[in-house]
Amino acid sequence: MKFAISREKFLQPLQLVSGAVERRHTLPILSNVLIKVSEGSLWLTGTDLEVELIASTPLEGDFQEGEITVPAKKLFDIIRGLSDGSDIQFSLDGNKALIKAGRGKYTLSTLSANDYPNLEDWEGEVEFEVTSSDLKHLIDSTHFSMAQQDVRYYLNGMSLETEDNLVRTVATDGHRLALCRFGFEGANLPVRQVIIPRKGVLEISRLIGEEDKSLKIQIGANHLRLFSSEFIFTSKLVDGRFPDYRRVLPKDGDKVITASKAVLKEAFSRAAILSNEKFRGVRLNLSSGELKITANNPEQEEAEEIVDVDYQGDDLEIGFNVAYLIDVLNSLSSESVKISLSDANASALIEAANDDSALYVIMPMRL
Repeated sequence: MKFAISREKFLQPLQLVSGAVERRHTLPILSNVLIKVSEGSLWLTGTDLEVELIASTPLEGDFQEGEITVPAKKLFDIIRGLSDGSDIQFSLDGNKALIKAGRGKYTLSTLSANDYPNLEDWEGEVEFEVTSSDLKHLIDSTHFSMAQQDVRYYLNGMSLETEDNLVRTVATDGHRLALCRFGFEGANLPVRQVIIPRKGVLEISRLIGEEDKSLKIQIGANHLRLFSSEFIFTSKLVDGRFPDYRRVLPKDGDKVITASKAVLKEAFSRAAILSNEKFRGVRLNLSSGELKITANNPEQEEAEEIVDVDYQGDDLEIGFNVAYLIDVLNSLSSESVKISLSDANASALIEAANDDSALYVIMPMRL
C-alpha cells in the first residue's frame, strides 16, 4: 500500500475523523485511524464503537491499494505540523508506516486493518434529506438541555422524532426541556422516535456548518447515519424510552411576559455574578410593566436588576436557575421573547415572541 498526497488534502479528512477516535481506550486499536486506499480514493475511518466517521479524498498520481491502521493523534500531529504546501509520501515498510515529506521522515507503528472494528451493515428504515443549516438549528436549539452522566441513561442524549412533515428534536435533564421542530413541505415521514447519544449529538454539531449543504439522514433499528459530500457519520442509538415530554409542556400559563431578549440576557448575566455558585438561583418578582430580578449568595452579597416588560396581570414571585434562563436566551435568535407563567410552583414556558418552532420549559426553584 502506498499513496502520494498534499498536506491540505490529507489534513482535512484526517481532522474530521479524529473527533470519533477514543484517546483513552482499553482497546489499543481504537486509538488508531483506519487508512484505506481503494478505487482511486483515500478513505479514513475513526471509531470508538459508539460513533464512526468515514471521510475520503480522491488520489492523484501513483498509488497501491491496501489498508492499515496507525495511531490517530500522532499521525494528525505530524501532518498538521508540516509546512503548508508539503507533498506527502505514505508507504508501508514491514509492520511500520513510513511518512516522507520534504527532508523529513517519520515511521509509525501499525496494527492490522483486519482487527479494526466497523459498525455492521444495516438498512435505513426512515430516510430524509435536510440542509446542514436546518439540522444545525435543530441540534443547537436543544442540545444544551441534555443530561450529563445521569443514571437515567436515556436522558444523556437527544430525542429525534419524525412524524408526517415534521422533524423534532427534544432534550431534557429533568429540570428543563428544550424542543425544536422543522417542517418539510409535502413530506410524509413515518412516526419514529430514537435517542442519539450525547457524543453523537456533539459530533454532528461539530461536523456540520451553517451553509446550506444537503445532508441525507438514515435511521435504522440501532443506528443513525448521516451522509454528506465530505463524510459519512454513524452513531449507535440509545436503547431506551424517552419520557413523554408532552405531559410537562405548560398549557395554562395565564401570565404572559414579552420582553427584549438582549435586555433580559444582560440583566440575568449581571445578577448571576452574585448568585449562589452552587444553586445558581435568582428570584423574579413580576408586577405590572416591570420585572425585578434579585440574587444573593452565602457572603450576603446581593444583586438587583429591574427590567421593563410588557405585562399586565397579578403580581408573582418565582425562582429559577439563572444558568438555565441564560442558556435559553442564548439559543433564541429573535429580538423579543415570550415567557408564560401560571403560579410560583409551575414551570415557565419560554419561546420567541414571533416564532413557535422552538419551546423551552424550565422548572421553578424554591428559594
